[in-house]
Amino acid sequence: MNQQDQAPVARSREAAAPLSESDHIIVVDRLSKHYGDLVAVDGISFFVRRGEVFGILGPNGAGKTTTLEMIEGLRQPDGGAVAVDGLAVWPDPKQVKGRIGVQLQATALFDYQKLWEILRVFGSCYGMRRSREEIVGLLDRVGLAEKAESYANELSGGQAQRLSIALALVNDPVVTFLDEPTTGLDPRARRALWDVIRDINASGTTVVLTTHYMEEAERLCDRVAVMDHGRVMALDTPRTLVDGLGAEARVTFTLSEPLPLDELCALDGATTCDAHEDGHYVLQAASAQHSVVSLLALAAERDLRIANLDVQGANLEDVFLAMTGRKLVDDDQQEGSVAPAGGKRRSIFAGRER
Repeated sequence: MNQQDQAPVARSREAAAPLSESDHIIVVDRLSKHYGDLVAVDGISFFVRRGEVFGILGPNGAGKTTTLEMIEGLRQPDGGAVAVDGLAVWPDPKQVKGRIGVQLQATALFDYQKLWEILRVFGSCYGMRRSREEIVGLLDRVGLAEKAESYANELSGGQAQRLSIALALVNDPVVTFLDEPTTGLDPRARRALWDVIRDINASGTTVVLTTHYMEEAERLCDRVAVMDHGRVMALDTPRTLVDGLGAEARVTFTLSEPLPLDELCALDGATTCDAHEDGHYVLQAASAQHSVVSLLALAAERDLRIANLDVQGANLEDVFLAMTGRKLVDDDQQEGSVAPAGGKRRSIFAGRER
C-alpha cells in the first residue's frame, strides 16, 4: 500500500480537526520522523478524544514508540505538529510534560528505596509534596498498597508493571501514556493489568497505549490506530475495523470417525474445509451459525461424536493480515511469551534504549 492509498484512511476525518477542538485532548497533524534513510513515522494524523482509551496497534518497528515519544515531548519530530490538552508540544514541551504521565516499556529504579519512597521522589520532580498516606492511596489504585514498604527488586513482573503505572499517575495527569504495558507478562498477569488500566480510565484519565497484542486492543480500546512501517493503515473502533473486513468465521472440531471432505464442504454456510494430520477439521464459513447447526445435524445422522468444537470470528490480527499480507505478531511473540531485553525505552534514571 503506497502513501496515496494510505492517506485517505488515516486522515479522511481526523486531519481536519482543529487543534483547539474541546473534546480532542490530543491532535496529531502530519507528524513525521526520519533516521537517515529510515522513515520511522511517515506524516501521520489522528486525534484522541478526551476520556477514551486509544490504542496504537502494530508489530515491533511499526513506529508506535517513536510516535508516542514525539507526543510526549521526548523526541522532536522532523515535521508536523502535535497538541496535548490544547497546548502545542513543540518547540517547547516543558508545559505539556507536567500534564501527562508516561509509563516506559522498562524502568530502572533505586535498589534501596521502598515503593512509597520511590513515588515520593518521582512526585517531587513535578514539585508535588505528597504525604505517605496519599502515596499509599496511589499504590492502592494499582493494587500495591500492601507492598508500600517493599523494595522494587522484590516485586514480580506484573507488580513491577503496576508500579510503573503508579509512577505515571503520580502527577495526576490528564493523559497517561502506556507503551506496551503488558509485554513480557504471563496471561494471568496481563489480564490483571487490564483491570488496572480500566480503573484508571474509569476515574476520568485518558489513556493512550501501544500494543502488538490484538486481544489487548480489542478488550481495552475504544478506538485503535493500526500502524505499519510508520503509517496509520486504518483507524476506528475494533468492532468496526473487524466488521469492515467481511472475513469468514473459522470452525474447528474433531470427530469420533473420519468423514469425507466433500460432505463437510457441503454443510450449510461452509466455503472451504480441510483435514489436518492431528485429526481436527477446519471449516471456513460465511455463516458460522448455519455451518454449526448443519454439522450437528450431520453428526447426529451418522451417530458421530463431536469434540473440541471452536468457533472464532475475525479479529484485528485478520485486519492487519488483510492490509499488509503478514502477521501482526511473529510466532515467537505469541501471548504469554517473554519479550527480549533489547528494544525498550528506559526511565531517565537509567538512560533510554531504543
